[in-house]
Amino acid sequence: MAGAGTILCRDCLARSAGSAGAPARRCPVCGSPRLLVHPELDTLSIAHIDCDAFFAAIEKRDNPELADKPVIIGGGKRGVVSTACYIARTFGVRSAMPMFKALKACPDAVVVRPDIEKYSRIGRQIRAMMLDLTPAVEPVSIDEAFLDLSGTQRLHGAPPAETLMRFSKRVERELALSVSVGLSYNKFLAKIASDLDKPRGFAVIGRAEVVSFLADKPIGIIPGVGKVTQERLAKDGLRLIADVQRQSDADLARRYGEEGLRLARLARGEDRRIVKPERETKSVSAETTFDEDIGEAERLAPVLLRLSEKVALRLRKADFSARGLTLKMKTADFRTRTRARSGFPPTQLASRIFEIGREMLAKECDGTRFRLIGIGASDLGPGAEADRGDLVDVTATRDAGVERAIDRLRDKFGGDAVMRGLVFGAKVERGRRG
Repeated sequence: MAGAGTILCRDCLARSAGSAGAPARRCPVCGSPRLLVHPELDTLSIAHIDCDAFFAAIEKRDNPELADKPVIIGGGKRGVVSTACYIARTFGVRSAMPMFKALKACPDAVVVRPDIEKYSRIGRQIRAMMLDLTPAVEPVSIDEAFLDLSGTQRLHGAPPAETLMRFSKRVERELALSVSVGLSYNKFLAKIASDLDKPRGFAVIGRAEVVSFLADKPIGIIPGVGKVTQERLAKDGLRLIADVQRQSDADLARRYGEEGLRLARLARGEDRRIVKPERETKSVSAETTFDEDIGEAERLAPVLLRLSEKVALRLRKADFSARGLTLKMKTADFRTRTRARSGFPPTQLASRIFEIGREMLAKECDGTRFRLIGIGASDLGPGAEADRGDLVDVTATRDAGVERAIDRLRDKFGGDAVMRGLVFGAKVERGRRG
């Protein structure tokens, strides 16, 4: 077990003993200032790993000309920010911010359209590296996950903290990207820790310090405590976690029921959730926000076709089939419409997805103008069940072969190498109007 003065260098992984006086400022072996000292370092095994500004970091890596520029990943004046690099964040740009606000805050930013397929591919590479550490990996999103490294010390010849440092160095060496790591004894605290030292961070929260550490944090740091709940709690005088810590469990339960007891536990650093490996995928979807509102069916249909192609490709790559579809549309006044269809034979064909989606779309084109459209596949099953065909549906197998051939051509020559007639015609028409 690491003592209070044990020092672990995050660059060369050397261990050394600190003096009883002032803490060491640099590694005695390699001279690095990136040192980690914590009395519980070798007893903690729950980690949260978060890639730093993931989408923007990938684009900067792939285009060195962007290295010193503020970069925003997003699309169109009507869209929102997917990711902002750390330079752009200094101007106040944040994820989910409307693009027009982001560009007002940082007018010199370089805007890059998101390439989700590329980001997903790299995310899967990082996920594979995580699985080399432990089978207990719980993905949270494309670029973050919880890990439980309990019992892995004999396998890796090192405690979890050192194993995680090796992982961080491997990601930087092999992918030229950085991650931040939070290490603690439960998921709640590991997630908080991963945000403490970004980018290229590594932070630790132990049992002995947790109550004092959490005390001055805003209550909104607790998962599930959103803006409305924060306002309600503030009216009752609960703004900081310290305010919750001063309440009895009985009083919190009386006022807020089971949610009050959950607040009490988390305020003490208690989290009963375990790391659940690989959450089940429930849906696959794609959507787009328009630069201008669109109401005409003939203009919406080509967009729906391209979205159907994206969903179909993602189903094939993930080896899923779908028995359900949901059409999502957001009106010019921000009202959301959803229409669903289910019970059809399992498919992963863009043509089938589009055919069903277009039928639902036609019923919504009543003069309403839309700012967003999306299509999602649900009721997922194995890919092997998709598009088998029968005596009635004699074209399914042929259509599946055609779409896989299109996949191969697009992989080799780019996404626009093959265009269906509807999409090509819409592109030509836009060129004429332009």
